[in-house]
Amino acid sequence: MPELELVERAKTFGARVALTSGGQDHSYDSLLSASAGIAASLLDGSTDLGEERVAYLIGASFEYTAVQWGIWRAGGIAVPLSLSSADPELEHVITDAQVDRIIVLEHSLEKLRPLCDRLSKPLLNYDQLSSEESLPLPDLDGERRAMILYTSGTTSKPKGVVSTHANIQAQITTLVEAWGWQSDDSIPLFLPLHHVHGIVNVMSCGLWSGARVDCVGPFDATEVLERVADRQYTVFMAVPTIYVKLIRILEDADEKDLARFTDGFAQMRLMVSGSAALPASVHEQWTGLTSQKLLERYGMTEIGMGLSNPLHGERRPGAVGQPLPGVVIRLVSESGEVIEAEGEPGEIQVRGPCVFSEYWDKPDVTRDSFVDGWFRTGDMSVLEDGYYRIMGRLSVDIIKSGGYKLSALEIEATLLTHPAIRECAVVGLPDHTWGEVVAVAVVAAEGEQVELPDLKEWAASRMSAYKIPKTLLLLEDLPKNAMGKVTKPVIRDLF
Repeated sequence: MPELELVERAKTFGARVALTSGGQDHSYDSLLSASAGIAASLLDGSTDLGEERVAYLIGASFEYTAVQWGIWRAGGIAVPLSLSSADPELEHVITDAQVDRIIVLEHSLEKLRPLCDRLSKPLLNYDQLSSEESLPLPDLDGERRAMILYTSGTTSKPKGVVSTHANIQAQITTLVEAWGWQSDDSIPLFLPLHHVHGIVNVMSCGLWSGARVDCVGPFDATEVLERVADRQYTVFMAVPTIYVKLIRILEDADEKDLARFTDGFAQMRLMVSGSAALPASVHEQWTGLTSQKLLERYGMTEIGMGLSNPLHGERRPGAVGQPLPGVVIRLVSESGEVIEAEGEPGEIQVRGPCVFSEYWDKPDVTRDSFVDGWFRTGDMSVLEDGYYRIMGRLSVDIIKSGGYKLSALEIEATLLTHPAIRECAVVGLPDHTWGEVVAVAVVAAEGEQVELPDLKEWAASRMSAYKIPKTLLLLEDLPKNAMGKVTKPVIRDLF
């Protein structure tokens, strides 16, 4: 194909606003012109970058998108870097992906210069990158590798997830169809742009549709709420922690501001939560405040989005819905048997055009991550009344105690319904008798106290639904040293 379909579609939107960045509106025509200039500059007379890895350290902005599209249009592989990463993390990505060049804005030159000098990697200033010369750009097949995103994993250093142009297009089109993206949509972008949530779900879906993406930078609740009150957005996507923060602000707002903010949220056509489990209590609080039923979905770097509550229909708190268009899901038991019945937990395995092509330079890991063409996600789920519910990562969120598989996410969600608990974390601790026992760290809500005898009685009645043996523990009053670090947890029986 001569150009990416994402680029071809942008040509039809012309003067429409594509991105608002730094207080300025930028049209689709401007994005096409800037990305073509960057592509020509990167090519520097050659005909194709040939999947050269080009990294960039740029925040949410017009410049970010122009660089990403420029790398793609020149035939390169885009490697976005995290703004919050320290030098050792950046070095790992740059060296592991065998990056050839790194692009930054002028104000970030000094941040990366020592590292790039040490690694002998060219550091390019965005402001000096554009070319006025009109060069023919390479033809790009959909199976060409397009992007490497680094996923932290749970057992080793971050791995590079390689997606082809066809993978990315499939991830975009499934969401555009399922979530009803429209050309008159407008969405804020404050999510990190080294993850699929911000890159695909927000930015790429918006630009595919001819919508406006408002690059607001790092999340600033005050700024975002004012724009919401001005009814600047029709779609809103965030992680659960942002919704929790907004709930606290709304609950503390005076009557006039509360009305402005909640009216702004209420008029949106779609609000989505993802990247982490959304406690049912938060889901219900948000609906009570704004009248909006959050749409929760499930995805990961390797597949984009796989499951989603419906745009039209029941959005069930605590569930992530059903497979998205073009995505095939199955659950598999520990013994390798495909689970057909509802109510039996198993590992989520995925097949479809959205699934990534490989882990960069890790053929053995890639091979072990697939079985008969199905990608093994490492996440456990259960199907209940037609909707999937995520139980957590097999490696960290599933606690094996007394023969039971317990979901730390479910226990946390239940504890968060206690009026005195603001935050909590659940982990498994080694135990000779039970294998693992459940341990809970709690943060009391402001003005509240978590009393052990009362919590014992409360937990006993609610936790029985999860068949949890009476080995739940409470971590409280963690002793800290002068530096504020926990020295030794104090664990007390909860039952």
